[in-house]
Amino acid sequence: MIEVIGSKEQMPTPPRRQRTVLTALLLEANRVVGMEQLIYLVWEHSPPSTARAQIQICVSALRREFARAGVDAKIETRQPGYLLRVAADKIDISLFERRVAASDLAVRQGRLEDAATILRAALALWRGPALNGAGATLQSKALRLDEKRLAALENCVEVELSLGRHHALVGELQSVVTENPLRERLRGQLMVALYRAGRQPEALEVYRAGRDLFIERLGLEPSDQLRRLERAILTDDEVLRLDHGDRAPVTAHNVVSPHQLPAATSDFIGREEVVARVQDVLSGDHMTMHVVNISGKAGIGKSALAVHVAHRVAAETYPDGQLYCDLRGTHAQPATPAEVLGRFLAALGVMGSSLPDGVDERADMYRSMLAHRRVLVVLDDAASESQVHQLLPGSPSCGVIVTSRARLTGLAGSHLVEVDCMNSDDSRELLGRIIGRQRLESEPVAVPALIDAVGGLPLALRIIGARLAARPHWPLAALVGRLSDERHRLDELAHGDMVVRASLSLTYDGLQPEARRMMRLMSLLEAENLPSWTASALINDDHRSFDLVERLVDAQLVDVVGTDITGLPRYRFHDLIRLYAKEQAAAHEAPDTQLTSVERVVGGWLAMAEQAHRRLYGGDFTLLHGHGKRWQPPVPHLDQVRQDPMGWLESEHQNLCAAVLQAADAGLDELSWDLAITLVTLFESRSRFDDWQQTHERALEAVRRAGNKRGTAALLCSLGSLHHSQRRMDATRAALVPALDLFTELDDTHGVALARRNLGLLEYTEGRPEVAQRIFEQSLTGFEQVGDVIGRAHVVSHLAQLSLDRGENELAAAQLRDALGMCREISSPRVEAQLLYRLGGAMLAQGRYEQARQLMTSVLTMVQRSGDTVGESYALHSLGVIHSRMRMVEEAGDMLWRAIRLCEENLDRLGAARVQLDLAQLVSQCGEGFHAIAIVEQARATFQELRLASWESKALAVLEKITAESPLSAAATSNGGGF
Repeated sequence: MIEVIGSKEQMPTPPRRQRTVLTALLLEANRVVGMEQLIYLVWEHSPPSTARAQIQICVSALRREFARAGVDAKIETRQPGYLLRVAADKIDISLFERRVAASDLAVRQGRLEDAATILRAALALWRGPALNGAGATLQSKALRLDEKRLAALENCVEVELSLGRHHALVGELQSVVTENPLRERLRGQLMVALYRAGRQPEALEVYRAGRDLFIERLGLEPSDQLRRLERAILTDDEVLRLDHGDRAPVTAHNVVSPHQLPAATSDFIGREEVVARVQDVLSGDHMTMHVVNISGKAGIGKSALAVHVAHRVAAETYPDGQLYCDLRGTHAQPATPAEVLGRFLAALGVMGSSLPDGVDERADMYRSMLAHRRVLVVLDDAASESQVHQLLPGSPSCGVIVTSRARLTGLAGSHLVEVDCMNSDDSRELLGRIIGRQRLESEPVAVPALIDAVGGLPLALRIIGARLAARPHWPLAALVGRLSDERHRLDELAHGDMVVRASLSLTYDGLQPEARRMMRLMSLLEAENLPSWTASALINDDHRSFDLVERLVDAQLVDVVGTDITGLPRYRFHDLIRLYAKEQAAAHEAPDTQLTSVERVVGGWLAMAEQAHRRLYGGDFTLLHGHGKRWQPPVPHLDQVRQDPMGWLESEHQNLCAAVLQAADAGLDELSWDLAITLVTLFESRSRFDDWQQTHERALEAVRRAGNKRGTAALLCSLGSLHHSQRRMDATRAALVPALDLFTELDDTHGVALARRNLGLLEYTEGRPEVAQRIFEQSLTGFEQVGDVIGRAHVVSHLAQLSLDRGENELAAAQLRDALGMCREISSPRVEAQLLYRLGGAMLAQGRYEQARQLMTSVLTMVQRSGDTVGESYALHSLGVIHSRMRMVEEAGDMLWRAIRLCEENLDRLGAARVQLDLAQLVSQCGEGFHAIAIVEQARATFQELRLASWESKALAVLEKITAESPLSAAATSNGGGF
């Protein structure tokens, strides 16, 4: 039966559904019970559509009842269901099992009085049939619990018969045998009690009644043991006498207690959370057998962890013994179940002549010998579930630890515990214990470099620690230098029988040939982590690639590090595993094969980057492309790029940049320059100037080596834009002039138009509007000839700015409306925002402040939504000026300061100085002349440093205006004073 007693009162018996849910949670106390399992237990195969909601209602009701009755337990919501958090000593069945285990120990130690007392205390916990009223689906569990009670009762009777308590036992046994008439052990115990009480005829009648019942119900004679007992009673055999000197002592189990655990690692470090988790599982209640699968890559420390935890739980939780076997799962010939069972049975006391030949018979004997015993079994380096299944004890009192490189998810009821590399603190502590803390602390710079070189892999850390300990004259920095060369790093990671390469090769050799090839090819890619489509590109097969990579994941050779925006996994190598795989690639993959595989992956990155640009600009506008081979990734990946192009570029920017660099180093110059140019879409909007420069300079080296003039011109033109964004005007001209010359030589109309547009911007920035006007008009003609709509719109917007500067506001507005029309025809939201910004400027110049404010507010929303921080700084600047003109001083100041901060974050020094000129005028209007002058001087210094004479002149004009409006500040300025 089920009773819940709190500190305030006993909880009323819950309704049937709540009772079933409560029972399920109690049976798995402190472990998660899934929602689907609860639904099945309540409704079996016919749950209603509201089943989940009804289970939630049941749990809520139970929580309320727990609180009302003062129950010291809590039902927690844990994916994928619920967990009942309660102390083990608060559950009767847990107390019962502990007492039964304690009685077993007392019997083995000859303390029969204590054993009897403990067993009676255990049996006293029962108040009726197990789980009474819990529902049909839980009856199998109830039967198992009732079986435990009867087994404990039989053991108790056995002990008390040995203590001469046969008179007191007769009545109890008669009642129990009546309730369980087919249970032979109880019937035999009743016969012995009656015989020893001088009631021989009654003892024989109990046998005859039992025999008739067995024949009637089962068609079977009683067992040999019961028949021998009848003959002993008939012949008054002295062996039945209590004082018979040759009687074997009563023991719970006539087997040896093995202690096979290897020695624990004396310098075991860290892993506190993992150790606690494994220990909690193995030390929990023994209603079901506890199996823990410790999984991790080669050299991660699985065996050390297993042995460490085994020693911690052995004495108290598994006092009947510990069995250990290295299953050699990663070797060419793993241990067979028959071989392991033979070793275990021998350790349990089975002599050679008694050892069965068949594996099934050995498994049966093994489970029988461990029944009702508390034994821990450690199975190290398992290859698969099939190697382990027959080695699992059948008794819930036993525990099992299995270590493996693969995740053995097919072991029913097992708890998977994955072990990762050591963190930096634990790695440092381990090295300190091996080589000495003083030596470690003497080279603080070298220590993290050593740890990084091996990625925190425990085996590698032990190797470098052992090498340093063997060479006390070596400075740590010397080993750092030796490990810095990736080509020889694995050679350095060997000491005695500890060899990282050999450890990895065991797993690698166990793979199928196709999986080994996938591992080799994946190691070729220079990327932070890999989306799943790259595997398809490597072998040019979308159907088999995913399964092949997952085999590497199962073997712990590749890690899953998250999911991409398609919901599919992303993969990453541990550095040492990648080095090993690259060695194998060099040995087994032809150079042409390696290059072709890399070419397909870079072609895939380019195909996706092109899609992102097209979505943002409405097509291949303002962009040049080369003739490198594209590889089309699967449709789901392309769809995600189309749905969120800038988000995809942002999330993959490290891999995209790495692809440019790898293509350049591999001699794939066309792909390298094309991808680098395409990524300017990201670099420009996110102010990723370092990435812009690095990718372009490496690609430029590649195209120049290959004599690729068009690629050279395209990269120089793009570098000119970068330098202009950074306000490096001399560098801008130095890049754009040769770019224009090369495009002209190649008769590349599109390239000439792009170079002229950028040169026009340079001339405008440097204060030569007439020259800029002429160059923009030439650029516009080129864009019209090639049909680059966005290029035309860009140039028209710049011409409109020139019109605004001349005071031709109506003309500027008309030009901007024409440009907007072009953008809206092909849907280019980013360029549309830029044009709306210019149109807002035209309205500001016309004095239409409210319209300008509304338009610029919408621009701000557009650029913020797309994450365009450069556009955001421009929009905030304009809104600050507009609010200033509308005499909304507080709002204006806030906008301008925000614009300055964004410019500084974007490394836009010119932009920040331009905003400072407007901020200074606002501050001056508020009566803070000294502060205003200081702001202007700061902006003026920037213009001087950037050698922008026209902007320096504007700064001087603002300074004159402020000093004219503020006599005090003018006096201070004339006297050399300032803020």
